[in-house]
Amino acid sequence: MKIYDKLVSKDKKLAVVGLGYVGLPIALEFAKKIDVIGFDINSSRVDMMKNNIDPSNELKASDFAGCSISFTDKIEDLSEVNFFIIAVPTPIHQSKVPDIKPLLSASESVAKVLKKGDYVVYESTVYPGCTEDDCIPVLEKISGLKFNIDFKVGYSPERINPGDKVNTLASIIKVSSGSDEESAEEIAKTYELVVKAGVHRASSIKVAEAAKIIENTQRDVNIALINELSMIFNRMNINTYDVLEAAGTKWNFLNFKPGLVGGHCIGVDPYYLTHKAKKLGYHAQIINSGRAVNDSMGSYVGKNSS
Repeated sequence: MKIYDKLVSKDKKLAVVGLGYVGLPIALEFAKKIDVIGFDINSSRVDMMKNNIDPSNELKASDFAGCSISFTDKIEDLSEVNFFIIAVPTPIHQSKVPDIKPLLSASESVAKVLKKGDYVVYESTVYPGCTEDDCIPVLEKISGLKFNIDFKVGYSPERINPGDKVNTLASIIKVSSGSDEESAEEIAKTYELVVKAGVHRASSIKVAEAAKIIENTQRDVNIALINELSMIFNRMNINTYDVLEAAGTKWNFLNFKPGLVGGHCIGVDPYYLTHKAKKLGYHAQIINSGRAVNDSMGSYVGKNSS
């Protein structure tokens, strides 16, 4: 029996490492189908979840009902797990440089309980190559196991939109990938247990990583263009929204609006891509320019509203 069949038959367990606004919904969805352990290093958050309380205030107590799940902050409790999903934050430093310490720390934790035949799937947003170049070496070093011989790895980027009750985990097509042909299929089938919209099988881990990072980068650049246009139109005493309404009558006009860009993803993800590009000797001009425009919008709005 392969890992998917063992999970479905409940011979094996799945764990979600990192139970924030991304990890907890995934854990609960899987727990409606298979046995799950939810792990978080924050003991107070774990205590809340044990009492059917979502610390992120995204889920109701009823969302915990009928779920075969246990919550823990003790790494030894993951020794009985064979399929790990890592969904920890990937923030940036004040200098706009990616901070993958939480990701590497989670990899170290999983590596301590990693066994032959196990799967590790990353959901955290990263630059292309991070899973294979940064995370897998940690798994190998601490576990003493060999990648793709003793254990398999995959990447399946999260697409959860906090507060959105329409576009949910089950209704958004999932992108997944694996470190070889077998793992790619096993990982995709496992996600198909909870994603009704279906799973797109990316051709490689790097492709899946890149697909995720450009989703928010593309949006960021488009918003930056509209923000810059709004600044120009403001100097011309032209109402930007009137311009957008008129331009929007064309069938292929992209309907973006000016405004502040913040949140967990859009203001962060592009810096992961520009960081990787810089390491490769390329200055990402459009992406960096878009970030500069959007980062300046707070002071611009404040100055023009006073």
